[in-house]
Amino acid sequence: MSRWKKRPEGSNWGEFGPDDELGRVNLLTPEQVIKGVREVREGRVFCLSLPLDLPGGMALNPRRKPPRLAATERDGVPYMNFPMERLDASSIDVLSDDQVTLSLQYSTQWDALAHVGAQFDVEDDGQASKVYYNGFRAGSDVLNAEPDHAGGTCCDHGPSFGARRLGIQNFAVKGMQGRGVLVDIAKHHGHGRTVIGYQELMAIMREDDVVVEPGDMLVLRTGFAETVVEMAGRPDAEALHNAGAVLNGADGELLQWITDSGIVAICADNYAVEAYPALNQGQKKSLLPLHHHCLFKLGLPLAELWYLRELAEWLQSHGRNRFLLTAPPLRLPGAVGSPVTPIATV
Repeated sequence: MSRWKKRPEGSNWGEFGPDDELGRVNLLTPEQVIKGVREVREGRVFCLSLPLDLPGGMALNPRRKPPRLAATERDGVPYMNFPMERLDASSIDVLSDDQVTLSLQYSTQWDALAHVGAQFDVEDDGQASKVYYNGFRAGSDVLNAEPDHAGGTCCDHGPSFGARRLGIQNFAVKGMQGRGVLVDIAKHHGHGRTVIGYQELMAIMREDDVVVEPGDMLVLRTGFAETVVEMAGRPDAEALHNAGAVLNGADGELLQWITDSGIVAICADNYAVEAYPALNQGQKKSLLPLHHHCLFKLGLPLAELWYLRELAEWLQSHGRNRFLLTAPPLRLPGAVGSPVTPIATV
């Protein structure tokens, strides 16, 4: 039985199958991976991740705490520089072993399709329900977390809370490898706050001879992550608010281009990819209309806080804008986001 009778206008629900959990990532085909591989000419590699303890503090998002690294323990003893002779007198080994408590979207990250849903009348009966891409339901497919117990554990039957469907592990299995195409907004608009709509984006792409084809991963350099690095773990919330370009998620032409272009993902070095709050009007609206359009309607994942400076400068100096992009998230069942260490190979 279908999970929905009516799908959102402009969505692709059902087009990749009634139980699809990949959305536009289905277009990341073996042929597209080969296109990415063909962009490798020198074998040079660029890491596109920030250090995962940046931005630092909680100024950027008060929900997300910095990672806390600690040693693993046994019987209250931390295992860092631990002499194994304590366990076996004949051993010459020294062991270090650690663990981390990490907000999965604190730093360089992917959004899963379960990250943003909407209240929508999927039954076409005048009653809105909380749903996600392809009609997956809040409460059954994406489980609730009680206010006094936001934690959960994985078990043989799936997570005790979080995404039973549309979790980040689907992208990990897919691999998230293919052709990346860089649009260097910072080169044209600087590192200050600029709202980029369809016209501005197209002007940059025309000037830099950037061509995007179906199956490509669009990568946007705004300079925001570079400002984060300059702050060295002591972020200034006001300065960050005025740093880096953001997409205008309320621009209908831009959203239609995302639909028509066939891109499979948008990866940006800024926070949230789009302007927040959005520049739209209305009594009932999405505060994040680009997230709504991409994650909820198209199943098109978004990535944030990537670090792109060295890659962008190298590509510019070599007259290129395409590269092999490899960016699988953690294969963590039930998660709605994930840290990632993207790698560009040129």
